[in-house]
Amino acid sequence: MGTVARVLCVPNEGGFFVDDQAAIRAGAVHDGSRYLGLPLTPGFTAIREPAAAVSVLLVLADGQVAIGDCVTVQYAGVGGRDRVLDAAAAIADISRYVAPLLVGRSLSSFRELAEAVEALRPDGAPLSAAVRYGVSQALLDAVARAGRCTMAEVIRSEYGTGAALVPVRIFAQSGDERHSAVDKMVLKSVDALPHGLINNVEEKLGRDGELLAEYVSWLRDRILTVRTDASYHPRLHIDTYGTVGLALGADVELVADYLVSLGKLADPFPLRIEHPVDTGARDSQIEFYVLLRAALASRSPRVELVVDEWCNTLEDIRLFTSAGAADVIHVKTPDLGGIGNTAEGLLLARSAGLAAYCGGSCNDTDISARVCAQVAMACEADQVLARPGMGLDEGVMIVRNEMRRTAALAGLPAAFR
Repeated sequence: MGTVARVLCVPNEGGFFVDDQAAIRAGAVHDGSRYLGLPLTPGFTAIREPAAAVSVLLVLADGQVAIGDCVTVQYAGVGGRDRVLDAAAAIADISRYVAPLLVGRSLSSFRELAEAVEALRPDGAPLSAAVRYGVSQALLDAVARAGRCTMAEVIRSEYGTGAALVPVRIFAQSGDERHSAVDKMVLKSVDALPHGLINNVEEKLGRDGELLAEYVSWLRDRILTVRTDASYHPRLHIDTYGTVGLALGADVELVADYLVSLGKLADPFPLRIEHPVDTGARDSQIEFYVLLRAALASRSPRVELVVDEWCNTLEDIRLFTSAGAADVIHVKTPDLGGIGNTAEGLLLARSAGLAAYCGGSCNDTDISARVCAQVAMACEADQVLARPGMGLDEGVMIVRNEMRRTAALAGLPAAFR
């Protein structure tokens, strides 16, 4: 097996922007590609800022270079998540703490190396999730290169998933282009759509939920109009960023009735609603979602509940899954830190009988998107997010192509690697 000879860091760019969710939910005015007003969340200097990234380059003893990218999610600093990525601070931490740990280390086990990085506690706290995310991607790439196999095969072997390594369903996000992007999604036969970015009550949900209801009705009709194959039957998946609760309050029965009304409008397509209510803390979020899931299960047509905010770490995922506090667990890759945690999170959700969604962020890069695609395959995720960016075409292409290439390579005898 090879070894790590050198660790380099390059300040880079994420796939989209970081947005101050608190300011947007409070009514910040959307002006073109920017938001007007002052930020509310610590770490932001404006409500919308270009996303930063840090590329971690592991130069191997044989001259190969393995790459991973550190990023944070679009809505950093809320819902229990880390602050916005500070590239200079991340590079300093990698140089000071990670490089001495990795240089000279054998590339015989990804899991062992990734867990060593996870265990680092400078100043008594773990390294940021962004740093652990990028470093672990590079380690997974390095171990795969040393073993002359795909990253998916490394995960399958070291985590004992037994996966067939075939492409999984892809979920595309529209951003604010929630109407114009749908035609592209349908024409490209995307498996789940459109995300929708329903992050403001007045502009996108409606004070009584009427704007989202109109949108779901339009979405159903548009799919039926645009699709060219009657067998194309996508899943509708809409992220509401807690706005349902802001509009209707934290009344379980009222929220359930509203979500079921959306399910009737979506028929014949199945509907998933992500983060309808934000209770402001993990434990209360679990309690509310247990009740809401039970209320939804007793109604028809059934709407599936997707958890996102307050489910950021492996411990969070264990608590949500053991409580049965969702139908779908959004394993949000940058929030979990090391990519090995993504694998464990997906497997936890599956073992609990819940749908394991390998999500992530529009701020992912081409590198992190490709790594996550392989991990999703290795863990037989229910679906994987198309990323980076909000351009749709690029993210769908990058993730789908990576899964297809990986499936082809995984089927080759070792002699041809």
